[in-house]
Parts: sequence; C-alpha cells; structure tokens
Amino acid sequence: MNQPAKGPAPAPAGPVLALKDVSKSFGAVRALHEVSLSLCPGEVHALAGENGAGKSTLIKTLAGVHRPDGGQVLLDGRPVAFHGPADSRDAGIAVIYQEPTLFPDLSIAENIFMGRQPRRGLGRIDRRAMHGATAELMRRLGVDLAPERPARGLSIADQQIVEIAKALSFDARVLIMDEPTAALTGAETARLFSVVRTLRDEGAAVLFVSHRLDEIFELCGRVTTLRDGRLISCEPLAGLTEDDLVRRMVGRELDGLYPKQRATVGEVALSVHRLTREGVFRDVSFEVRRGEIVALAGLVGAGRTEVAQAVFGVDRADAGEVRVNGTVLRPGSPTAAMAAGLALVPEDRRQRGLVMAMSIERNIGLTGLGAVRRRGLVRRTLEHDRAADWAVRLRLKYNRLADAVGVLSGGNQQKVVLAKWLATEPSVLIVDEPTRGIDVGTKAEVHRLLSASAADGLAVLMISSDLPEVIGMADRVLVMHEGRLVAELPRRGATEETVMAAATGLAGRTAP
Repeated sequence: MNQPAKGPAPAPAGPVLALKDVSKSFGAVRALHEVSLSLCPGEVHALAGENGAGKSTLIKTLAGVHRPDGGQVLLDGRPVAFHGPADSRDAGIAVIYQEPTLFPDLSIAENIFMGRQPRRGLGRIDRRAMHGATAELMRRLGVDLAPERPARGLSIADQQIVEIAKALSFDARVLIMDEPTAALTGAETARLFSVVRTLRDEGAAVLFVSHRLDEIFELCGRVTTLRDGRLISCEPLAGLTEDDLVRRMVGRELDGLYPKQRATVGEVALSVHRLTREGVFRDVSFEVRRGEIVALAGLVGAGRTEVAQAVFGVDRADAGEVRVNGTVLRPGSPTAAMAAGLALVPEDRRQRGLVMAMSIERNIGLTGLGAVRRRGLVRRTLEHDRAADWAVRLRLKYNRLADAVGVLSGGNQQKVVLAKWLATEPSVLIVDEPTRGIDVGTKAEVHRLLSASAADGLAVLMISSDLPEVIGMADRVLVMHEGRLVAELPRRGATEETVMAAATGLAGRTAP
C-alpha cells in the first residue's frame, strides 16, 4: 500500500472548468464549504474522499443539477451559471454515472442520437448517417460495437462506452466519471482505462471518482481530496502513497483495513449439500462454522450471488439441501430461512436491500417488526430506540433517524442494511459484496464489524470480488468457476495468484 504513484504528469494547460470557493447547503447540512477545483485539458484528475465528503454534491454542481449557494463556476476562466443539466451539457460537460441509463429497446445509435437524429427529405431519420456517425465514434474510442445493436443485453461496461460515445457526440470537453468501475471485471476496467487515456490524449479534461485507490494511482495525474465538505488538498499523485491519500481522506490513521480478530471456531452453523440450480450452478457443497468468515470468490458470472440467493431461498434450487443449525430449510422460502437464523445482505443495496424513500429507522426495523409491535401495532418509540441503538453500534452518520435512507451516503446506506439484518440476531450472516462502492474508512469499519461479529460466534459467508478483502478477512476461501465449486483454500494458502488461478480454471480442481 506504500507504492508511489506512477500516473501521468499533470497537464500544463489552464483549466477549462473550475470551481472557486463554492459552498452548498441542504437545510442545516453543509455539503460543500468553500471548495475550489480546476480541471485542465489533457488531464485525468481524481476526486477522493469518504462517503459523505461532498463528492456527489460537487459533481451535481458541475452537472447543473445543483446551484451553489456561494462561490463561482468558471468555464474557460469566465463565471457561468448552469440553470439545469441541459446548460451544463451545452457547455461541453458530460457525466458518466456508475449505472448507465439507456433505453433498452433502442439501438446503440438511437440511444446516442436520441432527440437529435440526422434528417433527410420530408423529415425522415437518416439512419445511414446516424449509423455512420456512431461507427466513427466507436472507432475513435477503439471499441467494436455495432451501431444497430440493441442496448438490451449490453454489459455495464459496454453501456458505459455508449454513454461516453454520447458525450463525444455532444463535443464534450469535460468528462466526469462517477465510480465507473464499481460493477466491472478486470478486463472491462482495463478497456475503460484505455478509452479514458485516448480521450485524455485528445485533450479532454476528465474528473475520475473512485473508491479504489489503485485505480486512482494508475490512471490519474492529480488528486483533489475532500473531507466533511471541505477541501483538504489538491496535489500531484507523483510521490504520494496510498497511505498518504488515506490519511488525507479520513483525517486519522486507520487501525488496519483488515482488522481480523482471533475467533474460536465452533460447530457447523450452515451446511450446504449438493445444491444445484440447472444452468446456473451445480453440485455445490460447503460448511460454515460459528466464528468463521468463509469467503466465496470467483469471477463475475461464476454463480456466487446465485448460490447465496438459493441458500437464502430467494431463488428455488432444483436439487440439494441447506441446513442451518441442523435444521433443513424449506426450498424457496426466505421466511423459513430467517426463522432458522439466516440473514442475507444483498449485493445491490439500493434495489434489494433498502426502501429508499422510507426512513432510516423504518428500514432498520423492517426485519424485526415483531419485536416493536404491541397488539398488532408498531410502537414508534420502540422502533426508534432499536434503530438508535444500532446507529451507535455501527457508527452511522446521519442527521435524523426519521430522514429518508436515500439521503445517506453509500457507505452509510450499507451500514443500515447491515443493521437491519444484524438486528435479527442471526446465527449465519451472508454478505454479498459488503464494501462495494464505499470509501476506505467505511470499509475498515465494515471489516471491523464482520470480524467482531465472527469473534462473538456468528458464522459469516462473505461474497467478494475484492481479492485483498478476501485474503485479508477470510479464514477459508471457496472458489467458484463456471457454476462449480473448484477449490477450497486455507487462510495461509490463499494468495491473489492461487485464488485467481482457481477462478479462471487454470488450477487443478481441489474442491472438497
């Protein structure tokens, strides 16, 4: 974690887009406090900070979604006021979000030129010209995507390429990328970085937001760090280490990113025997004991999440058996799984883990309504006290427990999902990608929580694509490849090389 940066040198050109002493508040919460930032042509500039540091507010200010309460937005050195996203787009600013929003039933070309298709006689759409322009954009980006291909079925990586092509079609000079690699594989990330470097070499200014510090050091030349809505530093990455950047982000020394505690391994809490779902995974067997953290690793599409959902009963398995504390679970019944002491923190916290418009306290209480109900009615005082207790335990950052959970940062939303399930006092906890999309400080807190829970006797099955997380937190590593469990590695024998060799099918099968 102490390797100095190897990114490109900062671009010497003057800024094309800048913020000068910008402030923004939402009620009593001050999201930005006199923050300045400059983006130069031919440069990839990183924006770093914990969840809740103000990164999203800054991005939305540049995108015209928010108007600053104070300070200035400067375009080519001149003050400008964006009254909406259209003004920002017309000024040559494009935002690529983590989850693209394409029309699935339209082609790639139609998505790129939606609302401004080239026309010919009688106002008819000139599809040949539209396809030709799309093909030229793809050639410029160095990717092979057919203009007439429907957007439905495209991978997240390909959808992001389409969004970038759309930005180029607007002659965007500034590209803002918000967590673009969170759902990408290693190969997809490498291709995206190649596209970003091409744009940089063509003179575009790129603002790159990521919680993955290795990506920042690989791709970017400068980094601006925010903490609690304030500007902490703006500096070249050359000469910095990841530890230096972490200290600027969190304002303190972390007590280890992987604080693995010693735990006494007890009896088997979860037993999965020959679990099969045709066409998805086959003949999967493993055990998790009390006090253990067992990681389920593998490439995207290997079947890890699908196994977890079948174990919990979200999806019905075609064959096999699941036991929790010796009790055989009824297939396809999450209610039976919960009653037996099983809990599942899903991969997608926004779609499957939380009700975004509902309050923080109500989200935490959803899994334990029986504990806060009297004579069939929910006692709000009990619900509030229960949520407040878990908010303290998990160091949740919030304004009011009555606020909608959607206003929280991603890391704090993840803590709410964890609180929601830990409040059921399970004997087995399945966590799917527990730290995806959250900052390094919150990652350390989540790891501390999982380790402490295991030390208290909880059996933890952790699904993760983050190999350092797998190796740093797991007592054992189970590796899946193409729907099969192909290896079981003890903690001392698990390295990134051995896990990846098994995940890619290069290693001999050593499954139990």
